[in-house]
Amino acid sequence: MTNKREYKDDYPDKTLYIPGPTEVREDVIEAMCEPMFGHRMDRMTDLYTTVVEDTKEFLGTENDVVVLTGSGTGFMESSILNLVDEDVLCTTCGSFSERQADIADRLGKRVDTVAYEWGQAVKPDDVREALEDGEREYDAVTCVMNESSTGVRNPVEEIGDVVAEYPDTYFIVDAVSALGGDYVDIDAHGIDVIFTSVQKAFAMPPGLAVCVVSEDAYERELESDSASWYGGFQRTIDYYDRKGQTHSTPAIPVMLAYRTQMKHMLEEGHDARDRRHREMAEYTREWARKHFEMFPEEGYESRTVACIENTRGIDVAETIENVSEEYDMVFSNGYGSALGEKTFRIGHMGEHDVESIEALTDAIEDVAGL
Repeated sequence: MTNKREYKDDYPDKTLYIPGPTEVREDVIEAMCEPMFGHRMDRMTDLYTTVVEDTKEFLGTENDVVVLTGSGTGFMESSILNLVDEDVLCTTCGSFSERQADIADRLGKRVDTVAYEWGQAVKPDDVREALEDGEREYDAVTCVMNESSTGVRNPVEEIGDVVAEYPDTYFIVDAVSALGGDYVDIDAHGIDVIFTSVQKAFAMPPGLAVCVVSEDAYERELESDSASWYGGFQRTIDYYDRKGQTHSTPAIPVMLAYRTQMKHMLEEGHDARDRRHREMAEYTREWARKHFEMFPEEGYESRTVACIENTRGIDVAETIENVSEEYDMVFSNGYGSALGEKTFRIGHMGEHDVESIEALTDAIEDVAGL
């Protein structure tokens, strides 16, 4: 049994370089401190319509946008409920893509997988082969855009182009640790559903999930007998069209933070934000190859999370602890028991830049004696 550990008020501030949550601007945090108001007031309509339409503008999409209180995992589950009657093809290459398959299985769907070793990326030709040669006609294909457990960036654009050749099969993309920092043209590549959590590359406090839904996916859900109640496309999108609000009570303070941060993101621009994330990724990869090796398959490295292979055998847990104690910076060990000491991860996302990432790598070099 877990014992109570009283929350204190004297924790030192730590700069976050983990795969999320990440650093949040002061004015974004302060935005959460406005007086409370009702979620059915006109003020809420002003807030929510601003959030939704600004998100559509930033992402450059004509599709519907839904913002709900919760984790991106909620949309991982609801997208399966909304679009899959029986058969789903899940591409797996790490923990979070395997989670998608597990969720589909728990929901009673028949799940086939195109599976890869951790560290490898999903290949569009393999997806094509599975769709052409499979015994079933799949309702949907799932893919994780950014597998943060392994630092792999899957080519969802090319995979989406393949799935688009099968008009009765929908493409579901988990972009939880990528969207907002790694540009993807949602509308151009047949992505029917793509979702994220705001505490990652959006650089906001945790508590909201964002989902972009194509018209085809919306229409498909209307035919479904198993659509999600909370995350149902019809329920959320129709309520927005009628009322300009969420159908259930949202986390209003986090939505206020969202409004403030999205203004910053629009000011920077999606292309510039993508470019800054690419620069951080390139710097981190160069540093990692100088001292260690990258864990992901070459050419498929993440643009928001570096997973670095511990080829020098450093004590990862001790290094993380010492960097935290001496420099007040926090990065992450490898994911789970399989990769915990074999790899470590640096989150270069959100409001970080090359200079701030360099400060962390300098600290790691000092503590680890590199």
